[in-house]
Amino acid sequence: MSEKKREGKRTARERLAAEREKQKAADKRRRALIVGASVVCVLGLAAVIGVVAANSGGDDTESDSAGPVVAPSGALGKDGTAIPVGKPDAKATLTVWEDFRCPACKSFEQVYSPTIHELTEAGQLKVEYHLVTLIDGGMGGTGSRNSANAAACAQDAGKFAAYHDVLFENQPVESDDAFVDKDRLIDLAGKVEGLDTPAFRACVEDGTHNSWVAKSHEAFQKGGFSGTPTVLFDGKNIYADRAMTPEKLRQMVEEANKG
Repeated sequence: MSEKKREGKRTARERLAAEREKQKAADKRRRALIVGASVVCVLGLAAVIGVVAANSGGDDTESDSAGPVVAPSGALGKDGTAIPVGKPDAKATLTVWEDFRCPACKSFEQVYSPTIHELTEAGQLKVEYHLVTLIDGGMGGTGSRNSANAAACAQDAGKFAAYHDVLFENQPVESDDAFVDKDRLIDLAGKVEGLDTPAFRACVEDGTHNSWVAKSHEAFQKGGFSGTPTVLFDGKNIYADRAMTPEKLRQMVEEANKG
C-alpha cells in the first residue's frame, strides 16, 4: 500500500474519532444541562420544607385552594390525581410528576417529549402526569397552581397533551411568576386548536381544579419524592439514572411490549 493511501486512511480514522469525541461531549453537555436544572427544582423542594417548618401554624396553599376537590375528566390513580395520555392498554407506563414553573421539567420535555409522543401515538406507551406546585412554595406566587389548574381545564376539553406542551414551550424564567396571570394562560390556549372556549375560560378564571391541584401536590409530598421532574417507568425511578437517554427509554418500552 502506498504511503499516500496509508495517510488517507489514517486521516479518515482521525476524523471519525474526532466526530465520536464531539458526540460524546454533546451528550455530556445535554446530561449536565438536565442534571443542573434538576438541582434548581430540588433546592425548591428544600425551600418548601423550610417554609412549612417555619409556618406550621397554617398552610397558605390549602387556604388558597379551599373548596371541593373537582378532578378533571378522566383522572385516574389511587388519589385520582393522574392525567392519562396514550392508549389505556399500552403495556408500558411512564409516570411523570411535573411543575410547569420548573426549569428541569422543561429540560426533560425538550429532550424526551418527541420520543414520548412517538411511543404513545404508536400505542406502546401510556403516560400518567401528576401536577405539582413545588416552585410556588420555593419562589412564591401561584403560577404553578394556576397553570396546573389550566392544564386540568384543558384535560376536560380533551386537549391536555397539546396544552401541556404549549405551557412548557412558553415557560417563563423560574423567578418570574408569569403563569399567575390567567389571561396569559387563556392566551396560550389559542395555540391549541379548539381549546379557547367559554367553558375553558370559565374553568381557568374560576380555578375550578385548584383544590384538586393541591391534592396532587399533597400526594407528591406523601410519595417522598426529592424533586421535579420525578419520572417512573413501571414504578422504577429512571430520571435519577444519568445514563438514561431517549433511545434507552425507547428500548425499555420495546422490551416491555415484547413481554
